[in-house]
Amino acid sequence: MNFSSDTAAPAHPAILEAMVNAAHGPARSYGADPWTAAAREALCKTFETDLDVWFTSSGTAANALALSILCPPHGAILCHEEAHIERDERGAPEFFTGGARLSLLPGAHARIDLSALTRRLAANDPSFIHETPVHVLSLSNLTECGAAYRPFEIKERAELAHEAGLAVHLDGARLANALVSTGASPAEMTWRAGVDVLSFGATKNGAVGCEAIILFGAARQRFHELKVRAKRAGHMPPKMRFLAAQMSAYLKDNLWLDLARRANTSAAGLAAALTRSGAELAHPVDGNEVFAMLPPGVAPRLSAAGAGFYPWPSGSHRFVCSWATEQSEIDAFAATLAG
Repeated sequence: MNFSSDTAAPAHPAILEAMVNAAHGPARSYGADPWTAAAREALCKTFETDLDVWFTSSGTAANALALSILCPPHGAILCHEEAHIERDERGAPEFFTGGARLSLLPGAHARIDLSALTRRLAANDPSFIHETPVHVLSLSNLTECGAAYRPFEIKERAELAHEAGLAVHLDGARLANALVSTGASPAEMTWRAGVDVLSFGATKNGAVGCEAIILFGAARQRFHELKVRAKRAGHMPPKMRFLAAQMSAYLKDNLWLDLARRANTSAAGLAAALTRSGAELAHPVDGNEVFAMLPPGVAPRLSAAGAGFYPWPSGSHRFVCSWATEQSEIDAFAATLAG
């Protein structure tokens, strides 16, 4: 009963097989190989547009590098106060940008409140020398509370940001889960909604370690700068074919959406078991994460039975399902709750 994190899950066999198949003979280094070209082509098809892509092995690297090409050292990045780039990346965006600061916004379920964003943008005055002007709006989907933005919610925030001269970044570490729960297409949730740069995650959903920094539209003009920054930061994989092979296998025949659907279904079952036991859900279950306020004594009982989960700062507990979560785990969890 390991519900600690989707990064605790194993890699999917199809992705492992793709890596093995890529391990035959020599290939050009640093992304100049056929596997990387094929992965880019697959991403273009998936997102229904031409794009540029750079692969990294971690979501933190993807986020920090993406933001580094959008925000100068003297600027600020707007994000939710519970965003991963604020809570869980140890200052990596500030480090990779050379000093840019994060400017935090509120909002229920870690979705940025629209009125708070409007007020913050109206107060932004780049001409005032004593102020740190904002350059980027960073959104997360799923959010750090497991909630999903719908495409129209991304679009209305992106439009406000663009009107104010900001670029828009989307942290899509769990984008597949958000797409499955909302029924949106990858294009509808990203560039068609106004996203300029996407951190597209695969690691939490079946990959060994593969994240993609995807540049849409005018942001593609910064691709060379992205490669330069990746090199300086030590994120130019010599054998990029093994990252690219993961991405191609991930997208093939919509495996990524099937895996996310499996994880979301498991989370729905887990949430149902929790509510039957008297727990109260702290946030919507829009993907593969469940945040619950547990009745007294339940957390120790679950831990004693071998369940893995995390206490969360808000007083809730987080339970995360993955593509590999078994129904037997959900059943054992429910039986422990019924205890």
